[in-house]
Amino acid sequence: MAFRFLPDVAIADIAFEVTAATLEDLFAEAGMALLEASANPNDVKLKIKKEIKLSNTHIDRLLFDWLAELIYLKDAESLLFSKFEVKIKRDGEYQLDATAWGSTIDYKDMELRNDVKAVTMHMFEVKQTDKGWMATVVIDI
Repeated sequence: MAFRFLPDVAIADIAFEVTAATLEDLFAEAGMALLEASANPNDVKLKIKKEIKLSNTHIDRLLFDWLAELIYLKDAESLLFSKFEVKIKRDGEYQLDATAWGSTIDYKDMELRNDVKAVTMHMFEVKQTDKGWMATVVIDI
């Protein structure tokens, strides 16, 4: 696991830090951290495949948009995802082309943890490090 939860950041929030060698892995791991905060990943089977395309001029805003889109899909289509394949290229803007696999929320058979409402800008950061990439994210629950 390439993410860790950060305790005692805020009362109604959950914070996590993600590290990865590549931007693509950073986005995939951030998606997994979001899932881990929401439900038991072992309960989310790979039944549904969803293509997601996003773009932004700033890499931090692209990560924000990515996580916001995953939350939107949870709320609008009752989908949770447990596997991600992410491709990012830069052609003026950063372009994200991702595939997410998961399943619809099953309130009887899934261990649900927190209802994530939104990504916040509080402490939000994406930066390149000597070992790759790091992001700090706070989500509102």
